[in-house]
Amino acid sequence: MQRIINFILSNRNAFLYAFLLLISLILTFRSHSYHQSKAFNSSKWLTGTVYQTSDNITSYFNLRKENSSLVEENRRLREQIFNLKIENLTVLDSSTTNYEVVAAKITKNSFASPRNYLTIDKGGKHGIEQDMGVITTKGILGIVENTSTNFSTVQSILNTNSNINAKIKNTDYFGSLVWNANDYNTVQLVDIPRLVPVKIGDTIVTGAMSSIFPENIPIGFIKDFNLNDAQSFYNINIHLFNDMANLKNIYVISNKNREEIIELEAKTNNVQ
Repeated sequence: MQRIINFILSNRNAFLYAFLLLISLILTFRSHSYHQSKAFNSSKWLTGTVYQTSDNITSYFNLRKENSSLVEENRRLREQIFNLKIENLTVLDSSTTNYEVVAAKITKNSFASPRNYLTIDKGGKHGIEQDMGVITTKGILGIVENTSTNFSTVQSILNTNSNINAKIKNTDYFGSLVWNANDYNTVQLVDIPRLVPVKIGDTIVTGAMSSIFPENIPIGFIKDFNLNDAQSFYNINIHLFNDMANLKNIYVISNKNREEIIELEAKTNNVQ
């Protein structure tokens, strides 16, 4: 205690100066509106800066939660779009819903080998089954090949075994989407007859001949094309909308009518 008293006594001039300065500042701010305004604006700026910094920190830590919320909202919207009844532009009720959509994330992605696969963080317990379609917000990605309880592997469209029905947008001209293993951003559309008008820049989407993907899901645009050796069909290079080397959030599509369609087609083929 004596040390504190000695410290105050030894610095009494400085304390007196600080006290008188504080009194003079108070009297100045009270008697001059200009100084009051400056003090108010300064405190306002300081408070605003503190609150903004606090808000930025809070927003940063909420990004994951907000991202999950957006993914879920996107999933619901896509499910509604896939089940849109084109004839009268009304959404089908739940009893007649044809497609269900499950949101998932990619845990492993390959794109540099001739047969590429992806692993996603959803499996059998989430309703994922073999031969379900997989897409991103930009376009198709592949087809589920195997599932475990919590995970699934997806055959990428960057796989030489991949063969997906595709067409030129706003037309009924369709062919097969394949990959020649040359460029991970480019796939090929084959079996388009030479009589079909083809233009660079045309959009390619999924066709109506698939029981896996809904029709008109984006794939990419025509990069270039040429006729095959027999001059009968086009070989068309498609630049993908997806950046296949940079993928994270995806959506798995389940066609609830797929088994019925396959069973009916099998019966028809047996009759023939």
